[in-house]
Amino acid sequence: VQLQASGGGLVQAGGSLRLSCVLSGANLDDYAIAWFRQAPGKEREFAAAISWSGGTTYYADSVKGRFTISRDNAKKMVYLQLNNLKPEDTAVYYCAARHGTATGYNYWGQGTLVTVSS
Repeated sequence: VQLQASGGGLVQAGGSLRLSCVLSGANLDDYAIAWFRQAPGKEREFAAAISWSGGTTYYADSVKGRFTISRDNAKKMVYLQLNNLKPEDTAVYYCAARHGTATGYNYWGQGTLVTVSS
């Protein structure tokens, strides 16, 4: 199983970006997917997650109401829409996959950098 994240870039505060994560080597609908982020000098933190069916989503309080996670299992794609971005959202964003029977996220993408200027 391999994950590849893309879509990062430089954006002004208040702007938007859409991150994409493509899964290869397996059926996406066997996996719950999450986005984590790691800001410079900080620990990696959870941002959002979506169940295998897309029926349930979870968000960190810091992004709730601004970020939206979605998935298209037929295309093996998961998206993270980032709206109303703030400088504190600057981080490397990683997508991760958890198989239905696993207790943790055991497949990780390489990360995509989001930089929000003030």
